Amino acid sequence: MLFDLVNRKFYLFDLVLWPQDFIWLAGLLIISALSLFLFTAVAGRLWCGYACPQTVYTELFMWIERACEGNHIQRKKLESMPWNTQKLLRRGSKHLLWAALALWTGFTFVGYFTPIEALASEVAQWQLGPWETFWVLFYGFSTWGFAGFMREQVCKYMCPYARFQSVMFDPDTLVITYDYKRGEPRGARKRGQETSGLGDCVDCSICVQVCPTGIDIRNGLQYMCIGCAACVDACDQVMAKVGLPKGLIRYSTENAIEGKYTDAHIWRHSLRPRTLVYALLLTGIVGAFLYTLAERIPLRVDVIRDRRTLSRETPDGQVENLYRLQIINMDQRAHRYVISASGIDGLKVSEGDSVAIAGLDTANISVSLRASPTKLDHPSTPIRFEVHADDAEKIAREAKSSFLR
Repeated sequence: MLFDLVNRKFYLFDLVLWPQDFIWLAGLLIISALSLFLFTAVAGRLWCGYACPQTVYTELFMWIERACEGNHIQRKKLESMPWNTQKLLRRGSKHLLWAALALWTGFTFVGYFTPIEALASEVAQWQLGPWETFWVLFYGFSTWGFAGFMREQVCKYMCPYARFQSVMFDPDTLVITYDYKRGEPRGARKRGQETSGLGDCVDCSICVQVCPTGIDIRNGLQYMCIGCAACVDACDQVMAKVGLPKGLIRYSTENAIEGKYTDAHIWRHSLRPRTLVYALLLTGIVGAFLYTLAERIPLRVDVIRDRRTLSRETPDGQVENLYRLQIINMDQRAHRYVISASGIDGLKVSEGDSVAIAGLDTANISVSLRASPTKLDHPSTPIRFEVHADDAEKIAREAKSSFLR
């Protein structure tokens, strides 16, 4: 993928889009938004928990942190330790690796707008331009700060998605939830100990400790929950240790927790009016997007009249009009385009009847049209220019203009 802003071309795999094809870029954004709505309505914050770049890069930075400084207990000891060679090496190696990953991230982000091979060559030769240098450092610094230090605070206080997600939830949305009917009342116990009157929750608070945003899932669904499922894994481990069934905290729905149906019937309730509307809209838009893209003609023609000479008479008594045609070959292959005109009996192209254009290139060509004055009944007569590739019949366009007497 390459968004070549300088040359105004947008490469999406084998597809090349131009500014005139902005409708398809808008279609991609609409499809992405509807997909997000559908997935959220069905299964909650899947994007936040598993696909969001902030989540992914935070996981990468935390992996580096664990590799350099150890687990959370070892990191606390390192934090309280006075500065020495060991602490300097561990902390220094962590930030060095963080900086390398952040700069690589900035490099790959800029690679969406500058061809990545050319960008790599510029970096290797220390010939990076000022704007490219700025954006590599800007994206790198942002990644280093967001993923290394702010982490889930970005999700809690900066990301707008956390604020409006609730409007896409309903009682049948699959979310991470605490089974309060099974877990309450809470109470500590040993493995195998029979404790009457208590639920399965041993009140260990490990689910709170592992939560990256610091919420207590036992208090119900909260907007800060990013759906990472860390509490699910932690609770299942505790349940296994005390000899109780897993799933006290699990993926479920509000209606399933309330006992309106069992967990086995959750997916049956995913087909409900809201999700069906989202799915139908998404299917229709995707179908229209693919159809129009398949029928897209990789050619654009614009006609501009020659303003210096509106109309003139030739030595043989005919009326001549001059035009300038801008022809954009949106195909990756070169073509020779044949130019003709219609709308007046005997109208012919005296100059500029064909032009060869390289792939993904633009040509401006002067075209002269001549017509007999006896065929001109009005001061201005509508005409049409027809431009077609001589090696591909389907690549053809028409452009309207007028012929002046």
